Amino acid sequence: MSRTLTLAQQLISRPSVTPDDAGCLAWLTEHLHSLGFACESMDSGPAAQRVSNLWAKWPVAQSQQALVAIKTIVFAGHTDVVPTGPLAQWRSPPFTPTLREGKLYGRGASDMKTSIAAFVVAVEEFLAATPQPLLNIAFLLTSDEEGPSIDGTKVVIERLKARGEQLDYCIVGEPTAVKRTGDMIKNGRRGTLSGKLTVRGIQGHIAYPQLARNPIHEAVPALAELASTEWDKGNAFFQPTSWQMSNIHGGTGASNVIPGEVAIDFNFRFSTESSAEGLKQRVHALLDRHGLEYALQWTLGGKPFLTTPGELVAAVQQAIAAETGLTTELSTTGGTSDGRFIATLCPQVIECGPPNASIHQIDEHIAVADIEPLKNIYRRTLENLHAQALAAQA
Repeated sequence: MSRTLTLAQQLISRPSVTPDDAGCLAWLTEHLHSLGFACESMDSGPAAQRVSNLWAKWPVAQSQQALVAIKTIVFAGHTDVVPTGPLAQWRSPPFTPTLREGKLYGRGASDMKTSIAAFVVAVEEFLAATPQPLLNIAFLLTSDEEGPSIDGTKVVIERLKARGEQLDYCIVGEPTAVKRTGDMIKNGRRGTLSGKLTVRGIQGHIAYPQLARNPIHEAVPALAELASTEWDKGNAFFQPTSWQMSNIHGGTGASNVIPGEVAIDFNFRFSTESSAEGLKQRVHALLDRHGLEYALQWTLGGKPFLTTPGELVAAVQQAIAAETGLTTELSTTGGTSDGRFIATLCPQVIECGPPNASIHQIDEHIAVADIEPLKNIYRRTLENLHAQALAAQA
């Protein structure tokens, strides 16, 4: 049994349903400290929902730093997992890591405790072979990614900014592959902007519409226009920005009452071709043009980020090709991740992890055959970045 698999099993066995870390980070802190990392807890949030955060850094010796501008690579991830769902539907207990039919089963197996285990072993192997690398290596780990993401990575990045910490590269271990580890990585993510729109009318008897004002009828033309609007055309890396309604609530429950208001929840997933402020302005202009009486509350979940092909993308692509023979696909599809926070401080952020087909599902799993290649991709990426640093020094 490989060391990566063993570490993954130890992490999966801890029931860290968000935001509870269940001791994962304390265990990782002890291990990283033994490797020489300076470990710093940056916990945040109220006592009842306390979030565990870890910043750990293996600094290059001062003598090495004097020779060349040393860059920092961060391995980022989360120890929290989503709830299990009905336990009776699992073929084996979700927090009892189980090997079956060539797969490792357990909540967090794919999202993303195996990636964290692979991070750790890759760094162990790299430092054993290169005890004085021309790289600063860091870990940024949190127990608040699957939840509201308020007191996790966002807080750590704010604190690092406040003290002038510089980050150059970051690999987030989110499950990005489709069929086989390495076939797809994320070099960006779309932004997310949500709105809660309340359109007001005048409540009345449905038989006397002339004495009322139906907010549903008034809202429909505007909603139809919002749904059919082309917000942008996207670009070489991003799909066009999309606008989707998720919920509509209106009426008293009675069939003979015109409601006084209707509430609509909607969401933008937007590319780098649009901005949150620009989208807000366009929505307000459209609603005003339709003459609606309304209130609109906005929530910006995250801005889009993009890492164009460069040092980090090349290092990861080369690592994947060398380990698997695959030519990886760059993608910005899918939901959001903590990469959106890290990208505000770190200019090059990519996400690279195992296949995501079973994430958040009953019987979440990862193929055992994907585990060692994942660890090796991370280690080879470190080797490639170190080679770049050596070349820059020459």
